[in-house]
Amino acid sequence: MPDIQIERQHNLGMARAREVARLWVSQAERDYGLSCTYEASGDEGACDRVYFTGAGATGTIEVTPERFGMNVQLGFLLGSFSEMIEAKVSRNLDEL
Repeated sequence: MPDIQIERQHNLGMARAREVARLWVSQAERDYGLSCTYEASGDEGACDRVYFTGAGATGTIEVTPERFGMNVQLGFLLGSFSEMIEAKVSRNLDEL
């Protein structure tokens, strides 16, 4: 069970949602040292996935034409900061 679950509905369509997801990947790798893998579904109506891992956190982001869904598992040390991390990630997604 993930420690953090965030969902955001949008009306961007798949092409723009992919752009936003790739922007998030770039920021996460640069700012937080996460290692990210983007798997595009190849189908405009399907679900792309971003897999990420870093010091103390692993997770996925599902990218569809209508929503972003993020699931994050935090390690022991980051677990006590889960509320603060969730708030920051939520703000970041909203800004993107």
